[in-house]
Amino acid sequence: MDETMNKVPVTIRSVIARINRRLKPDLEMLKVTRGERMRQAVGDYYIIDFRMNAVLHHDVDPEALGRELGVLRDYEMVVE
Repeated sequence: MDETMNKVPVTIRSVIARINRRLKPDLEMLKVTRGERMRQAVGDYYIIDFRMNAVLHHDVDPEALGRELGVLRDYEMVVE
């Protein structure tokens, strides 16, 4: 039996919302890049720090970050 058959689908949008709820107390936010120029500079997803008003991390993988932060469980899979 295929292991993905037992996994619950979660949209990337809901993963981003979960991550942002976890990052909010630290005054950070995961953002989606808009525009090709910005995408070349920071990748598809990046984290900003509101205290420094700067990009904290670039080329962020939302699925990996969600698992690292514990907001995405082993029985969940990200779908587009």
